[in-house]
Amino acid sequence: MRILIDAAACTGHGRCYSLAPELFEDDEQGHGRVVGDGSVPPELQAAAQRAETACPERAVSLLPAG
Repeated sequence: MRILIDAAACTGHGRCYSLAPELFEDDEQGHGRVVGDGSVPPELQAAAQRAETACPERAVSLLPAG
């Protein structure tokens, strides 16, 4: 699984990095960004799914690995 953030859609609610700080961080304006290359290890998949569901703008997307 991989994660992406649509930077144009993100308005900085911070739910992604609050729910999954291992996968997301905030930038200088408080908008979310993906940590690393976006790969989600199996033990963090549930946290990635919670972050996707919690994003009010639907800026977080989960994609199949590969």
